[in-house]
Amino acid sequence: MVELSLVAEAQLAQARQSPHGRSARLLLHQNLLRQTLIALTRGSVLGEHESPHAASLQVLSGQVRISTGSGEVVGLGPGELAEVPQERHDLLALSDAIVLLTTVTGV
Repeated sequence: MVELSLVAEAQLAQARQSPHGRSARLLLHQNLLRQTLIALTRGSVLGEHESPHAASLQVLSGQVRISTGSGEVVGLGPGELAEVPQERHDLLALSDAIVLLTTVTGV
């Protein structure tokens, strides 16, 4: 069992110490399923990257924005869950934020 609030606090503290303003911890890796908690400080970006086979992003705290190369923009706040776009995208922290990324890495 993982106490998300404790892990989130620790990851955010690490993100604040990181020159890139982010920190991540893999919480679950079971076959094709992965869950990763990511902490981002305000203004930090996970630069443009490819999507896994299937993924969702749940915001535990803060505000984030997902942007795609085709111009789609999705803003998310605490408690919101969205499908990760099936194209190259980036993630920007509009405030200090904690997100839970759930991915399926293949079929």
